[in-house]
Amino acid sequence: MRMLLADDHDLFRESVAAMILSSGAAEVVSVSDLEAALVRIEQGGLDLVILDYQMPGMNGLEGLERAIRAQNAVPVAIISGTTRRELAEAAMARGAAGFVPKTMGVQALIAAVRVMAEGGSFVPLALLDASPAHGPALNELTRREMQVLQGLCEGKSNKEIARDLDVHEVTIKLHVKTLSRKLGAKNRTHAAMIARSEGLGAI
Repeated sequence: MRMLLADDHDLFRESVAAMILSSGAAEVVSVSDLEAALVRIEQGGLDLVILDYQMPGMNGLEGLERAIRAQNAVPVAIISGTTRRELAEAAMARGAAGFVPKTMGVQALIAAVRVMAEGGSFVPLALLDASPAHGPALNELTRREMQVLQGLCEGKSNKEIARDLDVHEVTIKLHVKTLSRKLGAKNRTHAAMIARSEGLGAI
């Protein structure tokens, strides 16, 4: 697996890249600004892109959207020293594969990288602080769609959810499409965000 880490703080960027590489989770390509990241994304061959929210060129979440448009097939996540719930929700709503606080421990960060690279989503539940009661948006879903949505909230890929439910991966893709439409979600990560806000979270 190969990931791109874009962050303008040299020490942080180099330290994170070294830790991920030494863990065997991924080969890491690193750059210091958005423009360099976009050039590298367009070259292809990446499994995950992680962008610093406050580095040069980002202009808030516009940088995230530019990176997603540059290569739709690659998951793009935000890493940030600012850990506000509204920022995490906004990033996920705009198509981010995840929102990673810079305060996360090494093992948690490596686990998050693996989840996102495999097509899952990641947001610390502490940021979302979901209520235990299910909201009305979830009442439209079938039992199977709820099971699939739970898998999305746990950061699982379609393949992993299919294995858990003993069905074909294409069936999971159809469920994700249907439940996203019912929830008014733009994508799978937005669906997971809505589900968490409605009271469904990772176990």
